[in-house]
Amino acid sequence: MGTISVDDVSQFEGPKYRAVAAAIRQKVADGRLPVGGKLPPVREMAWALQITPGTVARAYSVLTDEGLLTAEVGRGTFVAAPTPDANNIPPLLIQYATRDSDTVSLTSPSLPDVGQVGLIRRALRQVAESAEVDFLNYPAAKPYEPARQAAANWVNAGHLGQIHANDVVLTHGGQNGISLVMQCVLRGRRPVILVEELCYPGFRRAAELLRADVVPVPMDAHGLIPQELERLAQMHSAQLLCTSPEVQSPTVLHTPLARRKEIAAVAERCGFDILEDECYRLSEASSPSYRVLLPSQSFYVASISKSLTPALRIGFAVAPKSRGNALRRAAENGFFGLSRPLAEMVEILLSDPATRDAATAVQAEVARYVRAAVNALGRYDLTWHENIPFFWLRLPTGWRAAAFCQAAEAEGLRIRSAEDFALRDARVPHAVRIAVNAQITIQSFEAAMDRLRRLLDDPPENIGV
Repeated sequence: MGTISVDDVSQFEGPKYRAVAAAIRQKVADGRLPVGGKLPPVREMAWALQITPGTVARAYSVLTDEGLLTAEVGRGTFVAAPTPDANNIPPLLIQYATRDSDTVSLTSPSLPDVGQVGLIRRALRQVAESAEVDFLNYPAAKPYEPARQAAANWVNAGHLGQIHANDVVLTHGGQNGISLVMQCVLRGRRPVILVEELCYPGFRRAAELLRADVVPVPMDAHGLIPQELERLAQMHSAQLLCTSPEVQSPTVLHTPLARRKEIAAVAERCGFDILEDECYRLSEASSPSYRVLLPSQSFYVASISKSLTPALRIGFAVAPKSRGNALRRAAENGFFGLSRPLAEMVEILLSDPATRDAATAVQAEVARYVRAAVNALGRYDLTWHENIPFFWLRLPTGWRAAAFCQAAEAEGLRIRSAEDFALRDARVPHAVRIAVNAQITIQSFEAAMDRLRRLLDDPPENIGV
């Protein structure tokens, strides 16, 4: 039977595996690939298209998950017969059909499925075939080394310096990583943690569980103000600074290298550790991390929640040099470590080159939604970057944050007030954080942004400046 050619694939933009999948869909739709027709083996198709076998395998996997193809062990891959069952609707179409009529949540980034669901399913199938002993024993350091090395390779970039598997602790998401670092660092009955005056709320929640006091540090357009940081660190004998210098949530601020060096110098003089949270970074970092600037006092936390999926709860905590054992003990004493099947998932998923491609595709799709938001809201005081899955909107005169959030919810949109990111008694700007929801169609997202724009254009008369 006929198959697809290089010309068929070249008409589609984006990653190669998506182009291959799109070409097959088109040929199935117009009948040139009939129901029951057998597709060429992966290597044969790869040779014909002049691409890697892994790219073809990923395209086949995506289409099999959609129900368009069916794979039969020992026989090959075939065009599946259509059924009326909703399970044969591609995953994104199911999400659109069930979510577009509901309230649109813009409170936390919602990622699109660009193939990572198929990769996760494939990895789960591999885990299910693991040796029996993998399902019978407690977690142990040696068998987990490949997973930790896969995690080290995943996060390893020039801005972090050299990372070894022994520096990495696998965690249940980024929040668990933050808690582990605090357990490793904090001492005494009422330790003090410093945070940015507007910051990720998870810092405060983890601190509260450990009965630590949280002190906010004033910020300017470049992040934490070094003089204020040093004054407060000395006043409170602070033990830890929690910060997000690359992508600051909620303000989208970036701390440049010169400011980072000043902050690292303050930490060295005052003797406190730094916890750098980088869970929101989707693209290459623009400045060296604190782990490079202050290697003996800097912890690093990241996860796959904003780049692939938050469902698996896979995160990474990286210890300073010579402090990896202390961080591992915190994990072992708290929950023994990740379950063996989940650790194996980490190894399989993060070692697959297709997973890196999926993360890149997620980034590209997020950027498309961010641009749509900027087109609608750009004339207002909006801070954004196309590689960051949320944006910061300072409200115009006539709107207060709480009232704007209520008005948005009345329009079927849920967003977050600046108050969610500040300590209880802090002075808070009239601003909101709006996250990308890429699990609705781009048209529905554009409509949501238009509803917000209409609210901004028409503030209530009874609210003061």
